[in-house]
Amino acid sequence: MGKKVLLAAPRGYCAGVDRAVVTVEKALELYGAPVYVRKEIVHNKHVVQTLQERGVIFVNETDEVPEGQTVIFSAHGVSPAVHAAAAARNLKTIDATCPLVTKVHNEVKRFTGEDTEILLIGHHGHEEVEGTAGEAPGRVRVVDGLDGAREVQPTPGKKLVWLSQTTLSVDETLESVRILKDRFPDLDSPPSDDICYATQNRQEAIKQIAPQTDLVIVVGSRNSSNSVRLVEVAKEYGAKNAYLVDYAKEAKVEWLEGVEIIGVTSGASVPEILVDDLIKWLAEHGFDDCEEVRAKEESLMFALPQEIRKDIKAAGK
Repeated sequence: MGKKVLLAAPRGYCAGVDRAVVTVEKALELYGAPVYVRKEIVHNKHVVQTLQERGVIFVNETDEVPEGQTVIFSAHGVSPAVHAAAAARNLKTIDATCPLVTKVHNEVKRFTGEDTEILLIGHHGHEEVEGTAGEAPGRVRVVDGLDGAREVQPTPGKKLVWLSQTTLSVDETLESVRILKDRFPDLDSPPSDDICYATQNRQEAIKQIAPQTDLVIVVGSRNSSNSVRLVEVAKEYGAKNAYLVDYAKEAKVEWLEGVEIIGVTSGASVPEILVDDLIKWLAEHGFDDCEEVRAKEESLMFALPQEIRKDIKAAGK
């Protein structure tokens, strides 16, 4: 067949990431620099650095924002305690939480109660998990991976329901649920799947490509859960090797030795320019035949947060 690149589609920005990034860009236009953002707006090194260069200041907590200023909450969501802390400092808040993460927050509020405990499948320390668990302090147990599903010890006598982080491996989450249901047969399920459409679609695309490849390169940052999962899925579904890079310059020539077919994709917080750079780098090394392999069509779009839409309207922009 010769040297070839199979380019996965869909890839890159999902609707929630696009909404969050545009929210920050519009805030810069409306209010001027600096604009404060709690945590990284999305988990991508290039996006964060680009916004910093334009005057965005990323902070870890709201107490780092000058009193009375505007702060944007990231796409990963925050707990009610963070909202309260911002209000106590008289901060104007713009909530760029992905609506699909908000859906999981609402499920926590719906299911929580004196007699119910939530088993939240997700990664300890991830911002989304911290925000979601914060909706019901003391009533959420984080189940991290298959070992977590095997070892979690819920409070005796409580009704149990499982929910999940939106950016997990679909296959591993289903296996975690199977383990939990074997242990707790009365475990309730959410009314609909919590893993976001974009995460699922990007995993489905790489599943189609991986068996045909000698190598898969995923563009994405190491703190991006969905990007890391793409590397894992690629290996699980047949790629001989799979690597994660932020930039084309991180790819290594030695990876290409003995390789005929390379799969390329990107996480849901990755701008397409970074994929284009990798495709150009591969072409320079003999992989100039590029074929796009599309698993699903995506057309979902989310409206900007109400707070920013109100200010855009008032400014006549």
